[in-house]
Amino acid sequence: MATQGLANYILKNVPGENHSVCISFDSRNNSAEFARITAHVLVNNGISVWLYDRLRPIPLLSFAVRTKKATAGVMITASHNPKEYNGYKVYWEDGAQITPPHDSGIMGEVKSISDWNTVKTMDKAEAEKAGLFQVIGKEVDDAYMAELKKQVLHMDAIEAEGKNLKIVYTPLHGTGNIPARRILKELGFENVYVVKEQELPDGDFPTVSYPNPEAAEAFELGLKLAKEVDADLVLATDPDADRLGVRVKDKNGEYHDLTGNMSGCLLANYEISQKKAINGSLPEDGALIKTIVTTNLADAIAKGYGVKLIEVLTGFKFIGQQILGFEKSGKGSYLFGFEESYGCLIGTYARDKDAIVATMALCEAAAYYKTQGKTLWDAMIEMYEQFGYYKDAIQSVTMKGIEGLQKIQEIMNSLRQNPPVEFAGHKVTAVRDYKADTITDVATGAVKPTGLPNSNVLYYELTDDAWVCVRPSGTEPKVKFYYGVKGTSLEDADKKSETMGKAVLDMVDSMK
Repeated sequence: MATQGLANYILKNVPGENHSVCISFDSRNNSAEFARITAHVLVNNGISVWLYDRLRPIPLLSFAVRTKKATAGVMITASHNPKEYNGYKVYWEDGAQITPPHDSGIMGEVKSISDWNTVKTMDKAEAEKAGLFQVIGKEVDDAYMAELKKQVLHMDAIEAEGKNLKIVYTPLHGTGNIPARRILKELGFENVYVVKEQELPDGDFPTVSYPNPEAAEAFELGLKLAKEVDADLVLATDPDADRLGVRVKDKNGEYHDLTGNMSGCLLANYEISQKKAINGSLPEDGALIKTIVTTNLADAIAKGYGVKLIEVLTGFKFIGQQILGFEKSGKGSYLFGFEESYGCLIGTYARDKDAIVATMALCEAAAYYKTQGKTLWDAMIEMYEQFGYYKDAIQSVTMKGIEGLQKIQEIMNSLRQNPPVEFAGHKVTAVRDYKADTITDVATGAVKPTGLPNSNVLYYELTDDAWVCVRPSGTEPKVKFYYGVKGTSLEDADKKSETMGKAVLDMVDSMK
């Protein structure tokens, strides 16, 4: 039904007759079968299909849509969710996930299907006979690898230290294994140790309760192997390989967990600083793009390099939308984009998060800093010293069932009607309501538009570079509280963050 709705939307709204859709799938149970069904429905609607010959990660689906000049793309995946789930992600012709008006338009078509008999299917043999079915294979993989290599800034550092750097990698039973290992090997990283227990695709994810690189359990086996081989860094990609979790070793042999904000900023700083060093300057219209719930350390980095900081709503599709805007207008140079949920993109060959390029770039950065006698943790501390000790975290409050959804809505309504005046001693200076499209200055009462699409999100700007943002989850029965503080040291930032987290939970408890 989802695919028939997509087909109906394409046929009604996209001019021309030669429509095509690229399809990929991950390692989840039934992903290959759901991808096949998707293909059968599309071809019976007269829409050509490019189907990957075996599982591939999200960035390769995004890249294929662009390479094949397809109308749309479909990825069968439930990302990092527990094994019971599967899902369906739709991409548009630019290679980014669908944004308005396509998202609501496609869902409208899906919901309008009331009779299963209106869903059209055609088997593979018929589709091939009609010239509507083609397989995507090695040629797109090779082109993708070539694009990744174009993003390398310091091949000299890889040549110098690639053979010495020790890397532990786990694909968490997902799609990252082959492409991640291939790019590292072809670039010259000789000591890549793969976590054997998590190497092969397995939709039951037998070694973890859920395959999320944000979770500590995802790193248990990787850290065990890292200590055995004395690895410099430990990397974990989620099943559809769009998000990357990171642990880095300091000079004392201790491994540090890098949050998505930390690894994103580490990469942003490396990419922007080295582009400036290599080229002598940065583009005048250069931009660093982040989502509204991502760390303010990104703002400080952008300011430090004199580039534009662009904020978008939560979801990497909105970063892709900005890149498309740069292309169409001829104004704006994409330097880097990331979100706090462990995803980033280097380059514009794809339009979604890419954990394969992030894996490559972090290993490159590790080699570069190693030539200077530094670890990635040293580089992290130097960045904090230069731009400020920012610390960001999230508190999720689960509220299941119909009553839970109602309670989440009540919390959002209560916060709108009675906005807080302070959090943990930090006064609220401005309130952004993305549903009402307003930014209200608390001191003056002046109101201006957010400039972003309608979304049920509240954001509080606070004194001392602190902030709190509240939004219901789009995929789970949760209300999420994001927050950030700025300290004078790691210890000070940790303390302030802990105090802020307690203040947020106390506020939620008072509203239950």
